[in-house]
Order: sequence, then structure tokens, then C-alpha cells
Amino acid sequence: MILFALYGNFKFPVAIALGVIMTEPVGALVALKLTHTPFSVSSVLGLLALLGVSVETAVILVSYINKLRIEGMDIHTATREASLLRLRPIMMTALVACLGLLPAALSTGIGSDTQRPFAIVIVAGLISRLFIGFFVNPVLYEMVAREGDVLQV
Repeated sequence: MILFALYGNFKFPVAIALGVIMTEPVGALVALKLTHTPFSVSSVLGLLALLGVSVETAVILVSYINKLRIEGMDIHTATREASLLRLRPIMMTALVACLGLLPAALSTGIGSDTQRPFAIVIVAGLISRLFIGFFVNPVLYEMVAREGDVLQV
């Protein structure tokens, strides 16, 4: 509902949600499998935290595409330009969280049983979301966007 209020329609929130759902769990679940870490409550909490960051990065991209379209660019050009110009802020958001949680993801000491799955899910999920989402979100945006859209930033 918050995204609907932000964009004034259901197209862009659905595209954001679909992009996040398609890309978020990929890296997280693969990392859990590769590290032989069981799927636990801590990893589910990590997926929820990852969901928030993933939606944030998608909103940054869609809002900037809408801003460029309001300024007069066509859909394809605005999507391409926004993807290139917002790559650095999106990458910085992901890398700050990854670097902050990397020690917890690699820890093996006492108490790491609860924080390690949480950190593994977030670190791997953000890295995979960064690479996969960079291609999926613009494609989904172009699929739902039309020239006559009423745009809000």
C-alpha cells in the first residue's frame, strides 16, 4: 500500500514486488546450501531484512526512471540511463551491508549458530540481488510502462 501511495498505481509496485520475489532468494538459498547451513528462524529473519533492502534498491531505480520520464525521455532511454546512473548508489547500499555482515557470516565461534545463517542469507542475497536485479528490474519496468502513464517520483 505504501508503494501504491508512492506511485499512484499498481503497475510499478507489482513490478517491484515481482522483481524482488524472483531475485531475492536465489543467492540466499544457494549460499545456505553451499555452506551446509540449515534453514532456520535466523535465516528467515535474514530473508525478511533482505526483502527490505531489495525493495529499497528497486524503488530507487523505479523512482529515477520515472523522474527521467517526467523530464521528457522515452521509456527505453530513461530505463537505460537510470540503470547506469543508479548503479553506484545501489551497489554502495548492497556493499555496505555485505561488508558489515561479512565477519558474522564467516564466524565460527561461540554464539555464531544464531547470527551466521542471518548474515549468510543477507550477504549472499544482496550480492546475487545486485547482479540479477540489475537486469530483471529494468526489463520488468519496460514490460509494464506505457507512454501515457501518470508518473509520480
